Amino acid sequence: MRIERVTDADEVYRGAELYDDPPTQAATLAFLAKPDHHLLYAYDDAGEGSAVTGGNAVPIGMVSGVETTHPDKGTEMFLYELSVAESARRRGVAVALVRALADLAAERGCYGMWVGVDLDNDAALATYRRAGAADEGTFAMLGWTFD
Repeated sequence: MRIERVTDADEVYRGAELYDDPPTQAATLAFLAKPDHHLLYAYDDAGEGSAVTGGNAVPIGMVSGVETTHPDKGTEMFLYELSVAESARRRGVAVALVRALADLAAERGCYGMWVGVDLDNDAALATYRRAGAADEGTFAMLGWTFD
């Protein structure tokens, strides 16, 4: 398995099955254009390499992160989404992706990284804990939807 940063829209689309919904062109281009938005893919090394490197390795997982900065805190990484293809689960792909994003956050000077997780999502909780996350207490997530 190899983990690479994705910076090309065509490569995003190659991993379309890793997302909740198919990536749209407008959102993909907007995401990739922002230097503080990060997308990493894990590739199955059974192929010849990724499209990024000229081969055909299959994307088997992805993690996205967004740097957020606040005047009194500095910059931290928000782990936005994590996904692993069903055929690649329970092989350490998710933990490797989270650790890779944490390494990138540290390299970029972030003081920390965080993720919101549903308390009944045992697989996600176990993954993040294996990747070094510590519990910081429970919280309620409230949201707005705009049409």
